[in-house]
Amino acid sequence: MIEKMKSFARSKDICVLATVSDGKPHCSLMAYATDNNCEEIYMATSSATQKFKNILVNPYVSILIDSREIKPRSNAQALTVEGVCKMVSHSAKRATVSNILAEKHPHLQKILSMADVEILNVQITSFLFLDGLTDAYFEKLDENRP
Repeated sequence: MIEKMKSFARSKDICVLATVSDGKPHCSLMAYATDNNCEEIYMATSSATQKFKNILVNPYVSILIDSREIKPRSNAQALTVEGVCKMVSHSAKRATVSNILAEKHPHLQKILSMADVEILNVQITSFLFLDGLTDAYFEKLDENRP
């Protein structure tokens, strides 16, 4: 089931990122890309955003990826991803991730070139996959991976 979950995450490109600060949730619609093993999710944002400020205070995030475009809705799938978000600061990795995001999302070119852009790296800790209305599957990723 873990490979089905990873495949689902790789097949989509828009998610809802949930962050929290001072006990208040904040949701943001985000373009994203994954690494090849689907153990990391990459996004870009301005350092002036509320989500960025929240992540600095609390790096634990939740991400919702879904297939709401599927009809009938009873066949829709939803993947909740939990993880820890860090900023990509190493220049070589920033360049690599920026290229990955730009290739998958050409419309992000302007954002990726902004001086205050931050590249986010969510290290995935777990997946919760809802397949239809009643079938749910949970998978925890190895916490000891590099």
